[in-house]
Amino acid sequence: MVGRTVSRDVVLGRIRAALGGAAPLPLDVPRDYRPGGELPPGDPALVELLVDRLVDYRATVHRLAGDGATVHSGDIAARVGEILPSGCTVVIPPGLPPGWLPDGIVGVPDDGRSHEWLDTVAGVVTAATVAIAETGTIVLDGSPDQGRRVISLLPDLHVCVLRTDQVVASVPEALRRLTPGRPLTWISGPSATSDIELNRVEGVHGPRNLHVVIV
Repeated sequence: MVGRTVSRDVVLGRIRAALGGAAPLPLDVPRDYRPGGELPPGDPALVELLVDRLVDYRATVHRLAGDGATVHSGDIAARVGEILPSGCTVVIPPGLPPGWLPDGIVGVPDDGRSHEWLDTVAGVVTAATVAIAETGTIVLDGSPDQGRRVISLLPDLHVCVLRTDQVVASVPEALRRLTPGRPLTWISGPSATSDIELNRVEGVHGPRNLHVVIV
C-alpha cells in the first residue's frame, strides 16, 4: 500500500510540474455554437436528410401524408398495425395519444412494470421530443407520451411516431428544445455494437428493431 501511494504521488507530482508553466484555463466557456444552418424545423430537406441517416443506421422509416396537411390518428393506427404482429401485446407510455393503436393490438400502459414483464412484450409505441437531421438521432425526454427510459430499451421492437415539425438540423438546435435534468434517451437507429472482430451485434443495449413513423 505504501509503495502504491508513493508511486501515485510521484506521478501526480510530475504532472503538476509539467503543467506548472501552462496558461490558466479560461473562466468563460464559449457557447456560440454553430446554429446548424438556415433551414427551419420541419423543412423537407431536413426530413429527407433524417430519413437518409435513419435508413443508413438500419432503421425502418414509414412516411405518412394525410389529407392536405392533416394526418389523422386513424392513419397512424393503420400504419402501426402494419408494423406490429396481429394480436400482440405492446407497452405504451401513459400519455400516448388515443387512437394510435389499431384494433387487435393490446396496448398496456406502463405503470412501473417490471423489467421481466417488459422483456416479454412484442414492442413499445412512443412519441418523441425532437429529431436531429445531421446525426439521424431521435430524442425522448420522458414526457407522458414517451414514458420511462426503460420501456424504450427492453422491448425488442420500438415504434416511434415523429412529427416533421420536430425535425431540426443540428445538435445545438435540439438542445434548445430540451429541458436540462429530464431523463433523455438519444436514439440513432436500432441498438448495435461490434465485437472484437468488428462483427455487428444487435439488441445488446436496446431494441433490435426501430420503426420510425414520420407524420
